Amino acid sequence: MALLVQNVMIVNASGCEKKSQDILIEDGIIQEIASSIDNKGFECIDTGGKLVLPGLIDMHVHFREPGQEHKETVESGIHSAAKGGFTTVMCMPNTIPVMDNRSIVDLVVNEAKRVDLINVLPIGAITKGQRNQELTDMFELKASGCVALSDDGRCVTNSHLMRLAVEYAKMVDILLIQHCEDHALSAGSVMNEGINSTLLGVKGDPGLSESVIVSRDIELARYLDSRIHFAHMSLKRSIDLIRTAKAAGIKITAEACPHHFTLSDDELKNFNTCAKVNPPLRGGEDIDAVKEGLRDGTIDCIATDHAPHSREDKEVDLDHAPCGMVGLETAVGLVITELVAPGVLSWPQVAERMSATPAKITGLIKKGAIQKWFDGDLTIIDPDEQWVVSEDDFVSKSINSPFIGRKLTGRVKMTVCSGKIVYGV
Repeated sequence: MALLVQNVMIVNASGCEKKSQDILIEDGIIQEIASSIDNKGFECIDTGGKLVLPGLIDMHVHFREPGQEHKETVESGIHSAAKGGFTTVMCMPNTIPVMDNRSIVDLVVNEAKRVDLINVLPIGAITKGQRNQELTDMFELKASGCVALSDDGRCVTNSHLMRLAVEYAKMVDILLIQHCEDHALSAGSVMNEGINSTLLGVKGDPGLSESVIVSRDIELARYLDSRIHFAHMSLKRSIDLIRTAKAAGIKITAEACPHHFTLSDDELKNFNTCAKVNPPLRGGEDIDAVKEGLRDGTIDCIATDHAPHSREDKEVDLDHAPCGMVGLETAVGLVITELVAPGVLSWPQVAERMSATPAKITGLIKKGAIQKWFDGDLTIIDPDEQWVVSEDDFVSKSINSPFIGRKLTGRVKMTVCSGKIVYGV
């Protein structure tokens, strides 16, 4: 019931400690942080001076259960998350059937309790069946354990319905997460609209499909004085709109994914279906905008949008392949390689974007920081280890990653959740 983690360099959103420290966790709670703590028979781990961040929190994963267990299950997703350094993940509702009622939420919650490794928090649907026609019972979904509501994978394009959703969510006090896509504009698209889509002869998705919904929902948040969270922002125009809205005091937050600050639509030149995602990979200007948004805080947090698909699903033509890539196990390496090493983010900013701010947005009051009386959730990282992404290393049931074969710097060495080692090498 007690774990002593020795010789760590603590990184919080507030800053990095200048000297090595020990952390004592008892009954799942951080009881003491000091330069040296006597080992009184505790289970003891000496990290050799590695970095320790508050347990990482991912606001956006797809675990596919129920309905598509051949792609991922709650159990396999949990192991993938733990390997990636995540101690809390939030599951999107586009399961089969949709997570739009208590019974489906209970299935996911109970399965996570059975596995008992990390915190799995459900996100319920905004509309029944994600059909953009009728609102779900938000009170029931919150009471059953949902921390947010979203129709992710689909957008609530009906403006009147979205207004009602915002009003009811405010009354229930639950976060709405919007997948920003005007489906009439993006219909039939397989990648970003631009020179590459033209050269490949495929239908492109104009960035306008994202930014018009961002603009509309900013107006709804302003008019109703309510909060809305924007999922997986990919476009410079969207980020500019969010920056302006935040400066005006509008209650919006936003996330970005590693693939959107790492890869461009050039990845699809060879028809690589593992690089087909929604929203699609954009151009260089958009990649730079996502990085700048993360640097200046316009984008509040980093989420993986972990979207597993089987090999058979992806080994089809670009038009018919499903969108999405796995992301939990490569996220830390990509953040360090693409953001920390080039100086885009500092280590405290990483702790803020990947732990403190997601905890704040979703109301997790005892998470997001390494401090006394907080939950004993830790992510221990070797920032200098170099490794090559290999499909043999994935513990997810799916390996649909365009990063296979890529050399990354920085790797998770151990994940501790509620004082229990849930992953370690």
